[in-house]
Amino acid sequence: MIRVERLTGSALADALPDVAQLRITVFRSWPYLYDGDADYEEKYLQTYRQSENAILVGAFDGDRLIGASTGTPMEDHADDFAAAFAQTGLALSDIFYCAESVLLPEYRGQGLGHAFFDAREAHARNLGRAYSTFCGVQRPQDHPLRPANYHPLDAFWNKRGYSPVEGAVASFRWKDINQSEETDHNLQFWMRAL
Repeated sequence: MIRVERLTGSALADALPDVAQLRITVFRSWPYLYDGDADYEEKYLQTYRQSENAILVGAFDGDRLIGASTGTPMEDHADDFAAAFAQTGLALSDIFYCAESVLLPEYRGQGLGHAFFDAREAHARNLGRAYSTFCGVQRPQDHPLRPANYHPLDAFWNKRGYSPVEGAVASFRWKDINQSEETDHNLQFWMRAL
């Protein structure tokens, strides 16, 4: 029986090493192709330790974390994302950032993706946020590592009321599994009103 829990504060911080391992495992696949390591994860996940309004929605099979989804107020990510939203006319203080959703493949298709969004959107509403946003990596259609049977999540996101934000693209650096060094990656923001 899979259970979903909302974690904040010290419970969130205690779960971050398991979130790091999930990110390394799940994001290794298309479209992220992330060749992750513990040092990168430690730095990246620091935001969630420092934000008093961060949330971690964890999916557990027994005591094992098999899926996780995080979120924070957008201003906690201002250094990374403010420029992407500069032309929108929206205040970062009105936006909640739904960061990663990672779920082991064998647990997909059971409604956990909806549970992740439901919990983060409810948290955002409780914080008085007007919008919820996330970003997805953009890869060329002809990328050599794109699986032939890949189906993007656009239809799922559209069903949840999200749509791409025109011109809101951020750039992040990480090392791909087929590269020797970190490279820049464009991430398209999607948003919905709450």
